[in-house]
Amino acid sequence: MSESAQNATGIASTTTEPSAGAEPDVGLVRVLRDDDAADYGTRTPIDAQVLFRAYREMRRLRAIDARMIVLQRQGRVGFYGACTGQEAVPIATGLALEKTDWVFPALREQSVMLVRGFPLIAFVAQVFGNAGDVLKGRQMPSHHSGRSVNQVSWSSNIGTQIPQAVGAAWAMKMKKAPHIAVGFMGDGATSEADFHAAMTFAARYRVPAVLVCQNNHWSISVPTERQTASRTIAIKGRAYGIPAVRIDGNDLLAVYTVVREASERARAGEGPTFIEALTYRIGAHSTSDDPTRYRSDAEVEAWKKKDPLDRLRRHLVHLGVVDARIDEQLDAEFTHEIGEAVRDVEAMPAPARATLFEDVYAVPPWNLVEQREST
Repeated sequence: MSESAQNATGIASTTTEPSAGAEPDVGLVRVLRDDDAADYGTRTPIDAQVLFRAYREMRRLRAIDARMIVLQRQGRVGFYGACTGQEAVPIATGLALEKTDWVFPALREQSVMLVRGFPLIAFVAQVFGNAGDVLKGRQMPSHHSGRSVNQVSWSSNIGTQIPQAVGAAWAMKMKKAPHIAVGFMGDGATSEADFHAAMTFAARYRVPAVLVCQNNHWSISVPTERQTASRTIAIKGRAYGIPAVRIDGNDLLAVYTVVREASERARAGEGPTFIEALTYRIGAHSTSDDPTRYRSDAEVEAWKKKDPLDRLRRHLVHLGVVDARIDEQLDAEFTHEIGEAVRDVEAMPAPARATLFEDVYAVPPWNLVEQREST
């Protein structure tokens, strides 16, 4: 199966699913079938309760993103990067990990924190950057992190989190800790030097890492075809001796299954895995972006038909787990929850000026002590 949509730059954005039997870094792993059933093959089926939890988290995230975008448009927050259309990858990954594992995100993986128990009110406070923000207003919105859920802050410099994830995994191996590190990236990051350095060290030292590329076809406004000549993103793992798998990133069952397998490999001391998740960013890159300037409506509409939330819902309906009544209950629950969180957070003050002196030194030097006492 192949389909092609012409974007605004005149470059065809093409997704190809190779024939059965293709190499894992060239083919496309899918579990959800076109008839809404699941075909696990020899893999272990996913419990229906896990799938319903994933559905809840995906539906909740979409509601959160929609509300945050409205707040930005109203001038109540400064910036936001939504995950719409890509929810399956972070949600499935969050569910597949252990609590002690570490996550090094890129722009669209903040929801892993929510899946792992990070409070919504603290999540929203980070968007506002006020006193309720555990980062004390020091990071851009949508650059979430939290020590309580082992999620590390990331930088807008593309790809820098990849060697950091590998370094953390290397430390875990040296300490013989039973944990793994997961490093996320976009397709554009695989053309950055940090990616190549990270892949080299990950393979050479067989670190317990899972490196996940969300290939959403656009590095902001640059299509994948323009920034790499590689046949697939996953195939880049061959040069470094890292097992790589290309999966349907809009198929939550496939993402969960492959990430779980890769995590088990890493935890067993079998080294890293590189995963390319083929997905699509339905909305803008961020609230600072106008995607109509570089891609066509036809391309977006074609990918909306593969919406990961819709696909999971159809499967759960097929299993008899979800219906219209449950959807109404979930929507009402999330509307109330998000509304309450926004109300409470918006009433919070800015971070106290004295917090500028915190989290810099274990023992503050004399000059900082002097400055702090003079404020």
